[in-house]
Amino acid sequence: MAIKESPKATAAAPSTGIKVIVVGAGFGGLTAAIECRRQGHAVEIYESFPELKPLGDIISFGPNAGRIFRRWSDGTVADRMRPLSIDLRAHGFKIHKYTGELVITQRNPEIDPEAPVFNGHRGELHTVVFNYAREELGIPIHLGHRVTQYWEDEERAGIILDSGEKATADLVVGADGVRSKARELVLGYFDKPKSSGYAVYRAWFPNTDMIKDPRTKHFCENGDTFNGWIGPDVHFLFSTIKNGQDCCWVLTHKDEADIEESWSFPGKLEDVYKVIEDWDPICKAIVEKTPSLVDWKIVYRDPLPRWVSDHGRITLLGDSAHPFLPTSAQGATQAMEDGVTLAVCLKRGGKGRVPATVRAYQDIRYDRVRAVQKTGETTRDMWHKADWDKVAKNPESIQLPREDWIFKFDAEKHAEAVFDEAVRKFL
Repeated sequence: MAIKESPKATAAAPSTGIKVIVVGAGFGGLTAAIECRRQGHAVEIYESFPELKPLGDIISFGPNAGRIFRRWSDGTVADRMRPLSIDLRAHGFKIHKYTGELVITQRNPEIDPEAPVFNGHRGELHTVVFNYAREELGIPIHLGHRVTQYWEDEERAGIILDSGEKATADLVVGADGVRSKARELVLGYFDKPKSSGYAVYRAWFPNTDMIKDPRTKHFCENGDTFNGWIGPDVHFLFSTIKNGQDCCWVLTHKDEADIEESWSFPGKLEDVYKVIEDWDPICKAIVEKTPSLVDWKIVYRDPLPRWVSDHGRITLLGDSAHPFLPTSAQGATQAMEDGVTLAVCLKRGGKGRVPATVRAYQDIRYDRVRAVQKTGETTRDMWHKADWDKVAKNPESIQLPREDWIFKFDAEKHAEAVFDEAVRKFL
């Protein structure tokens, strides 16, 4: 059933005459398409998955993403995401040493209505955005279409699908993740992923067994909660969400497994128990309630030297251009900022200057993305290499960083402000 249309949902900007193909219907690809529609470009999406499935577990969007969601149809989309997301204003983030001692409760700021924070189930939040793009904005989303080849010349670019079908546009955006085929065309060589040296066990499940156990029921009887346990080269994060109805945990640990073939596997509880052996017993009490889990090998790539092809008609966005470690809590948000920036640049540059415009998009985004990308390493290392004597003297030093230069950033206003200077280098 189609979602009821918001009065401002289909209010289109004047047409720029620019046609954009987006490959990939994740948060980055959907945002790029939605923002292209907002700025007056014709856009369609090609996605390899044959149907939308609410997969995954927890995902985080900082206020710099919330500001983007909030602008869609005058807050309609953000309003739909709110009840699906955790609200920690009452609970905060309780940070423990791995042996169980509570170190500090990091308080959550009040929600900024113009830049809300969203932390919820990836699949549920993705469904909201996907349905908004397809049902309300009418953006064509072609599911079950795998791209086998990208091509470009000085005037156009396009894709060839596994069916043999071809699609052509003024610009093709590769937003299909770290395995994007567009990467090879843009770089001119195959960029092999490498292990980050870490993996994450992760799970999402209902509170059925948690609430039956006197050791764990308090997590589910007190609304939304967020707790973390930090140890040497390991951290364990546990949340209850939707007023304690759903439970989610992630355990980041050292792992040197071969990631050549696959990056995600079914996990085993006995392997998790080995990692948290001698930890606070409450951690095992949580884990043992888990019906199934995923063993996710965190692959990594060095920041790409370029995101734009030779002719400037194919560009990368999100994980295709700059993979993030999960400890940054900014991967999806930075992909969204990419989409906003690209759409603004295309509007400002116009149909006759697409190659220069796309290079300006990379120029505007590159240094910021690299700086935010590094926070994934610094946050992980702050926890995994914690000096507990120093933490005892300054407990705030172990808190999850919330930095204004990341969170208060407005991608749309920034792109509008700096575009003229950025594009001048490429004309």
